[in-house]
Amino acid sequence: MTVVPESHRPWQAKIEAFCRTHIAPHAGRMDREGEFADEVQQAMAAEGLWGAVIPRDYGGLELDTRSYAILIEEVGRVCGSTCLMLAAHCSLGCFPIVAFGTEEQKQKYLPRAAKGELVAFALTEPEAGSDAGATQTKALQQGDGSWVVQGTKCWCTNATRAFAHVITARTDDSPGVGSITCFILEPGMDGFATGKKEDKMGLRGSDTAYLHFDDLKIGDEQRLGDVGVGFKQFMITLDGGRISIGAMALGLAQAALDVSLRYAVEHRENGKPMAARQSVAFDLADMETQLTAARLLVLESAAMKDRGEPFSKYSAMAKLFASEVGRFCTYTGVGILGKDGCSERYPVERFYRDAKLCEIGEGTSEIQRLVISRALVKELEAL
Repeated sequence: MTVVPESHRPWQAKIEAFCRTHIAPHAGRMDREGEFADEVQQAMAAEGLWGAVIPRDYGGLELDTRSYAILIEEVGRVCGSTCLMLAAHCSLGCFPIVAFGTEEQKQKYLPRAAKGELVAFALTEPEAGSDAGATQTKALQQGDGSWVVQGTKCWCTNATRAFAHVITARTDDSPGVGSITCFILEPGMDGFATGKKEDKMGLRGSDTAYLHFDDLKIGDEQRLGDVGVGFKQFMITLDGGRISIGAMALGLAQAALDVSLRYAVEHRENGKPMAARQSVAFDLADMETQLTAARLLVLESAAMKDRGEPFSKYSAMAKLFASEVGRFCTYTGVGILGKDGCSERYPVERFYRDAKLCEIGEGTSEIQRLVISRALVKELEAL
């Protein structure tokens, strides 16, 4: 990965070696069994990787965004399921607490999260997917200052393993997004129930389930940020999260290219390597070109975030382009391997199934195009 800045290459090499040793051997089994491996979670905890975005004061690594994107790509290169759980924990679960939490909330949740206890982010609902502002879950404040939460969340990553969940709820009946507020809930609370795990097409080793809140009573200390600013908070959260999903797509795309290239060089037809066939050679060239362009976009959006520059448009472009490159590379990889590409003997079919989520999660490709186009219009209006 020559486009990785020289300053970040030792980190990239370290994480690549860790992933090959501690995650890759379990990836196929996690996919087949639909269960995340405890030994992977423990190895990552020992390396401190669950604390990637958590400040050092709370036990984390406090990585810059480019280092974090490299981490996500390398994990995705060996296992999409592990990558999704790590990205959801860091970008969606931990980040809102780091960015918007009180000191008491940070002290309570971040040290445990840095040690490998998972945090989840529950935004999507059965009738509120791409339109996150249509949230129906309610949190009504009582006379003593406490809140009663009622509602359902779906497609929550880390749902059954998380010790804390950042959720969104509507705190009054007024229309629009101004009544949405964030809260931190814990599974042991009375009225909190976790639904059946989803049996998914891809990312099967990741933990995904519904969450149900039935007259769940919490104190005001569980509120994350001010009342009515929840929509703004999760929009900020998603801006950064899109960089990680773009990086995850890069990892899956690179993995598909790795397998395809080796197969094309080693597999012979009519006495010649498949790579000598022009159609295969052109496929490999297209995969490498698109992958390199996507990586440049992901790393630049990460660098913009680190520099404190406006990066929302760029993270949307990175997520959009990288996710579609992920689909292209994994699909093309299956084609290069032919019948072997459809077999469990090669992981490219797993990469193909896993990559589709990158075009859906944290805003579909259509939503990214809306974000980008609206940013363009605002830029023009500002001239």
